[in-house]
Amino acid sequence: MKYYIIAGEASGDLHGSNLMKALKEKDQNAEFRFWGGDLMQKQGGTLVKHYRDLSFMGFLEVAMNLRTILNNIKFCKEDIRNNKPDVLILVDYPGFNLRIAKFAKELGIKVIYYISPQLWAWKEGRVEIIKKYVDEMMVILPFEEDFYQKHNVKSHFVGHPLLDAISNLSEINVDDFKAEHHLNEKEIIALLPGSRKQEVEKMLEMMLSVRPHYENYQFVIAGAPSLDKEFYQKFVDENVHFVSNKTYDLLRCSKAALVTSGTATLETALLNIPEVVCYRGSKISYAIAKRLVKNIKYISLVNLIMDREVVTELIQNDLNTKNLVKELQQILEGEKRTKILDDYSLLREKLGGKGASENAADVILNLKK
Repeated sequence: MKYYIIAGEASGDLHGSNLMKALKEKDQNAEFRFWGGDLMQKQGGTLVKHYRDLSFMGFLEVAMNLRTILNNIKFCKEDIRNNKPDVLILVDYPGFNLRIAKFAKELGIKVIYYISPQLWAWKEGRVEIIKKYVDEMMVILPFEEDFYQKHNVKSHFVGHPLLDAISNLSEINVDDFKAEHHLNEKEIIALLPGSRKQEVEKMLEMMLSVRPHYENYQFVIAGAPSLDKEFYQKFVDENVHFVSNKTYDLLRCSKAALVTSGTATLETALLNIPEVVCYRGSKISYAIAKRLVKNIKYISLVNLIMDREVVTELIQNDLNTKNLVKELQQILEGEKRTKILDDYSLLREKLGGKGASENAADVILNLKK
């Protein structure tokens, strides 16, 4: 089959690449054309656009880049029309992908949505678009299946693809990792500030404000593949280091982590590293989001899946040096650290075992029959 896949963010690139790998194992004649990133490109096929040119953060940034976004949508439609794929696979990224779903369905192309938009949090009305234009909805969070059932939309819970990605990791030696990246002997606190330049600058400044309180640790920034190494240099010194494209290895060698909200919060938990979740948006964007998001008590996937607070979330004004120092201390040692690690075990049980990519590939290939 000819597959056209659209992933607009770093997490989508990861999940898209694992899905492509599973599809290739089951369909030896698979042809891929995709919007994604470096990981998807390694699986072969044609990269149409990289996600670093697609991702805009917050309501204001979206408004300021509206012309670029609309041009990308127009270009994508023409590319699909010209290449006539057998199936369109949409990976999250709803503002863009739901528009493309409607267009593709009207062309008679089978439309599959892999990794549901967070409609349970906001814009629930978009369920009607999915009902109308999506042939198969595959979800990766247990409670999403119930959400779609409530709206009379059939969905498949395929498991969470992060379990696949993590299960494939080879063992790592902490001393070897430190030597390879010129780190000192101190224990590591990992900093995961996000993937967008605007976000990273804001979050790193706050995260690094705790340094005077943790002189016995070294801080290591997880570099995003979408940002150049040079961008991080202003934050680096003798006790703040930078590692690029090695986030999983970095986390596995760390004692704890400060993590910007998003998929990284779940990745950190599944790798068994105690964390503090951090988020601060612009006042306007946050005010708008609070009005739109309904009945959602948490922002981290860890807490949402467990439906209780497992990891501390410091949001907006609560994200300050005093609170960061206090929460970080509690997860470096003591009862709270032990409790988080116990809860992480329950989290993995709730998500089920590995095999999400393979399960998703089966759903896609069954659609052909």
